[in-house]
Amino acid sequence: MVTLTRIYTRGGDAGQTSLVGGRRVAKHDLRVEAYGTVDEANAVIGLARLHTAPSGVGGDADTMLGRIQNDLFDLGADLATPEEREPKYPPLRVTAAQVERLEREIDAMNASLAPLNSFVLPGGSAAAAHLHHARTVVRRAERLVSALMAVEAVNPEALKYANRLSDHLFVLARRMNDDGKDDVLWVPGAHR
Repeated sequence: MVTLTRIYTRGGDAGQTSLVGGRRVAKHDLRVEAYGTVDEANAVIGLARLHTAPSGVGGDADTMLGRIQNDLFDLGADLATPEEREPKYPPLRVTAAQVERLEREIDAMNASLAPLNSFVLPGGSAAAAHLHHARTVVRRAERLVSALMAVEAVNPEALKYANRLSDHLFVLARRMNDDGKDDVLWVPGAHR
């Protein structure tokens, strides 16, 4: 467990931060960008949860999102912990089971959705709009994790989780739009 007794340390005042294990890197380091963007996605999901009531139509959505927010802290910890051959302590890593849970939830939600006839524009209900926003932030995190993987060793499940999560958020946004009935669809060339 993490215990925080002081919120500020002044350790980052010179533009550097510490990774898990103590290595100091620039705050704009690709690894920091990746887990910082995961943190941003988590905050946007927090906004979405303001519109997914714990009871009623959004109840199970809120439960899923709460679990996902916790997973995103796992993902951030995973990305903040560089791979080591013989670590002093076992690092927290995203697992295949977390990715598989997202897939099961996607399949269950997608079964009740209206088929798509066009691309979906972000919007509809407040919950859906925030979920689409979260999806785009997760996609950016995914691109950063992919770029990081090109230069450093990264748990491959981390990238899979981000990829699956963006799909999950898309499907959940449609579900929050009355199972896709209230989706706002793209009409190609409609305003030329």
